[in-house]
Amino acid sequence: MLCEIEFMAVGEGCRAGDAIVIRYGEANSFKLMVVDGGTAETGEALVTHLRQQFGHGVALEHVVLTHSDADHASGLRELLREVPVGNLWLHIPWLLSSEAIGLFKDKSWTKEDLAAAIKKEYDIISEIVDIALERNVQIHYPFQGSQIGPFTVLSPRRATYLHLLPQFEKTPEPDQELLESANIWIGKAQEGLLTELLEKAVAKVSRWLPESWIIELLRDGGRTSASNESSVVLYGDMANGERVLLTGDAGVNALSWAIQHAEETGLPLRQFSFVQIPHHGSRRNVGPGVLNALLGPIQPVGSTGRFAAFVSSPKEDDQHPRKIVLNAFTRRGGRVHATQGANKVHWGGFPPRPGYTVAQPIPLSARVEAYD
Repeated sequence: MLCEIEFMAVGEGCRAGDAIVIRYGEANSFKLMVVDGGTAETGEALVTHLRQQFGHGVALEHVVLTHSDADHASGLRELLREVPVGNLWLHIPWLLSSEAIGLFKDKSWTKEDLAAAIKKEYDIISEIVDIALERNVQIHYPFQGSQIGPFTVLSPRRATYLHLLPQFEKTPEPDQELLESANIWIGKAQEGLLTELLEKAVAKVSRWLPESWIIELLRDGGRTSASNESSVVLYGDMANGERVLLTGDAGVNALSWAIQHAEETGLPLRQFSFVQIPHHGSRRNVGPGVLNALLGPIQPVGSTGRFAAFVSSPKEDDQHPRKIVLNAFTRRGGRVHATQGANKVHWGGFPPRPGYTVAQPIPLSARVEAYD
């Protein structure tokens, strides 16, 4: 089985997003899947691209929404309206809320009222579900252990997702004491993302520090939102020897849960051919510890890249991808590529299509963003 992975160009300025087209099978007998649909504008571009590359009658075996954030979900509405889809994989927060009702602070919620309150906040996801039902698309939850085409879901576990759900920005207040006792306390978005939102408001990085192959300034302990930590992490083990890791906006917690499940089920780590750099290259989502476990330790100075590492990032964004993150992937053997206004493809054994050129990896940066 071959596996081609194309990252669509999504977003401009500081508006990021993900949209990934995957072709798997053989050159003359393959299936297609899409992971995330980007922004609203991405949906139309994605439909046009699929038809141009694979014919007007193109159909998708699977569509996966890694998590409920708008920059990953919005474009799926147009995709589902225009392209036949066999299976849709996504978490539906309001339908799952009844299983998590005891984890909310207000104990007076009924299951019906809680579901209604949450559904009202997730209008994009609700529209996606409605379109899928109208078109008889099979809907599935992508929880740990699920098989989606050639991919295995490493994270999240169903129970973990239920503990994260009350901590989403758009859901009612969580019962912090209960969640802390379960050791799954991330906190509401205003706690985990306040610094990140302030960073986005700054036009340029204010201070830079020197870095080299042997000097790494990336720190452990980064925090991202509970919604990001609910991202679907996908592991693909292809018959041609390629191993693929897709991460969505997963943070250190989600990646650690993914590592644990891979180790428990005998899926090899540190042997990837392709890895997605999570959350548009944010330094809040990775650290040296989790990268060493996933990818392996820092390679000898000047080592040739062992795997492709792609990051979806908008054009002209001073915040993403972070050079400190790209350097960390490069040191561990990554040939790093960022979309930044152009589609990027990892051919994965498929022959290159006409009109594409060879992209050069981003070199190690001599200066990286300071922790201000």
